Amino acid sequence: MSTAQRRESGLVVEDRGHVRVLTLDRPERRNALSSALQADLVEELLRCAEDDDVRAVVLAGTGPAFCAGFDLHEIREADRRGERFRPPMDRPGRTVFEVLTQTPVPVVAAIAGAAVAGGFELALACDLRVAAPGVPMGLPEATIGMGANFGSVVLPKRIPMGIALELLYTGEYVTSEVAERWGLVNRLVPADDVLPTALRLAEAIAANAPISVRRMKETAVKALELPLWQALRLDVGPNPYLSEDRREGIAARLEKRPPRWRGR
Repeated sequence: MSTAQRRESGLVVEDRGHVRVLTLDRPERRNALSSALQADLVEELLRCAEDDDVRAVVLAGTGPAFCAGFDLHEIREADRRGERFRPPMDRPGRTVFEVLTQTPVPVVAAIAGAAVAGGFELALACDLRVAAPGVPMGLPEATIGMGANFGSVVLPKRIPMGIALELLYTGEYVTSEVAERWGLVNRLVPADDVLPTALRLAEAIAANAPISVRRMKETAVKALELPLWQALRLDVGPNPYLSEDRREGIAARLEKRPPRWRGR
């Protein structure tokens, strides 16, 4: 286990074997996404994508909230200075939500506290979600005149349209128990077990062939937008069927020993 490193923005980075843990550490602002924190999170996710030693990521938050969304204090100060607000779709480069969705490494969200507004969008951008009971989740952007651009696109793809639109239009919250019934939460565990459970889930992913896992994620994401006949012919990234790891995996299974993945 490596020593945790804390960025000035409040992002804490720690490696636990093949799992990289990214923790939002701004509890005084309920882990709100400042511009600096968003930039550091994007940069770290890009590093994870390029690092063959990183096979899974856990995204967590310290204090009573997972993430309360964008830093409204920062936005108000910019308004007072007369700075033009740039909507997400007009910004150069990809947003943190886009990078999370598109990174080839599986990301598990450890949600021990509130995940609202951009914080809920952050959770939606992750592949898997582990949450504590009673955690509020939702998109209140309509109540403050914001847009929930990512949530407006992604939420209707995850749950029935009518339910998604009700959440978007009213800005009301639901609990993690309700989110679990809708399939938005993979595992519901006591608050103290959220991070350990997310880590065990990430470690189970990291124990598998990295080429296979990365390909599965990219295929699943891209196939969502394709007709079935096209999706079945997708050939993205290194092909695990032709890899050394495929030979090693079969040999290990037949020889009843743990596989030694080479990532090629």
